[in-house]
This record gives sequence, C-alpha cells and structure tokens, in this order.
Amino acid sequence: MAVIEIDNGSGFCFGVVTAIQKAEEEIEKSGHLYCLGDIVHNSNEVERLRKIGLETITHEQLRQLHNVKVLLRAHGEPPETYEVAAQNGIEIIDATCPVVLQLQRRIRNTYHDEAEAEPQVVIYGKKGHAEVNGLVGQTEGNALVIEGVDEVDKIDFNRNIYLYSQTTKSLDGFKKVVEEIDSRVDSDKVQFKSYDTICRRVANRIPQIREFAQNHDVILFVCGSKSSNGRILFEECHKVNRLSYLISNESEIDLSWFEGKEHIGICGATSTPMWLMNQVKDFLDCALNGE
Repeated sequence: MAVIEIDNGSGFCFGVVTAIQKAEEEIEKSGHLYCLGDIVHNSNEVERLRKIGLETITHEQLRQLHNVKVLLRAHGEPPETYEVAAQNGIEIIDATCPVVLQLQRRIRNTYHDEAEAEPQVVIYGKKGHAEVNGLVGQTEGNALVIEGVDEVDKIDFNRNIYLYSQTTKSLDGFKKVVEEIDSRVDSDKVQFKSYDTICRRVANRIPQIREFAQNHDVILFVCGSKSSNGRILFEECHKVNRLSYLISNESEIDLSWFEGKEHIGICGATSTPMWLMNQVKDFLDCALNGE
C-alpha cells in the first residue's frame, strides 16, 4: 500500500487567503463581485469562485464600468487603477497583500525622494507579472525590470542604481543579481543600493520543500501554469528529487509514475488551494490503494 502525504507547509499564503475571504464575504452579501485579473494564479480556484459569483475583468473592462464594486487582488495595482476607479465611481475592495503594499511605498519613496530627477529603479522580477506592473507604476512607468543576471547589461552603470525584487522571486536569484551588479559598479562614481524585498513566506518555503521532496519517492507538485512562485518551488523539488511532476489537477496524473513506489508526496505553491491537493490525494488513494 502506498503512503500518500500532503505537505503541511503548502497552501495559500495569508495574502491570498485574505483576498479570497473578502471576495466570498462580498459575494455572500450581494451575489456578485468583479475582480480585476485572476484573484489567484490557479485556474481551479478561479473557476470555483466564478461559480459562486466572482467575475474576472481586465483593465480595459474596468474603464467601462461605473458605480460598481471591484476587488483588487493580493498582487497589487499601479496608481492609475485607483484613478480610473475614482473617475468611474467604482468602490474598491482592496485586498493588496500588506507585504506588496509596503514594497510599493518603498519604491515610490525612492523614486520621488532621491536627489536625482528620475532615479534608476531596477526591479528583479517577471516582466508583465501583475505584481511587477503595480511596482513599475509607482515610478510612473520608468522602472527597469530585469529577469536575471543575463539582463544586467540593460542597467546604466553611469547612474545610481536602486535594486528591489518582486516578492515571490528566488532569494538565490536575487543574490546573484546583486553580486553581478556589485562587480560592475564603480563605487567612486555611482551609488548602488539593493533591497531584499522577497517575502519570507516564499523564501522560507524553499528549505522546507526540499526536505519534503527528499523524503518521498515521488512528488506531485500541484499549481497553476501562471504561478511564478509555483515554478520556483517546483524547480527546488526537482533539484533534489528527479521524480517530481508538475500538475494542475488529478486529470494530468500518469499512474505509471508510481510503479514500485511506496512514499508519495503532494505539495504546491502559495497559490494552490488545499482542497485541490486533497482532491489529488483522494484520487491517488482510490487508484493506488483502492480506498
């Protein structure tokens, strides 16, 4: 009989939990709520909430709405979104993660308070990611986004550099970017300041999830295709256990993965709902143990 275990450190981070609670509370009162973008990067959870009344809209659709309520998800939004809402009489239900809000303030303060006319703010993050769009918006669209060491060449090393990170990026990746920039900066001419703004809920998950992956024969990592955090954590699993498989739900499971294996681990991203991991476990219990 296979032993199937769900990682107790997996599941929604507090920012996502808060956003979903706010959505469910409003839907319970009114039966319907708009959400600007997917509330979480997991299509299964988005679909669950859609069925009870959460309607996902784009920024273009936001501009067409008037006198309604709109939820802003944990990822945060640029100032322009709040301006549009105010112009259109839209009531904002703001579920921006407190960690992201703090980061937005820090970037905004750097951009407006430094001596330079337009300080060179650099963000280590994923281009086009919702959180990153919100961070860039704090600099009137002028921040430079780099995705790794190979894009450091885009930085102007004749100007002061203020480096921040998307909250869900890899801590190791951020350190490599810092080291690379530091090696190129002429400290006699320019100033380089780096700020580790990675959420510790994400960073602390890495050693824990490595240990979990090492202690199981096979790992099923459950997450949505849009989850930046999920990709990072899955790669950490795969580094220590080559029999790690990325799935979005139980329909993608190949039972041949478990032939001759006794200990199976199920884990996920900070955007993966616990109910979905339980659903995967129930499927395996039935398929492998006849329960």
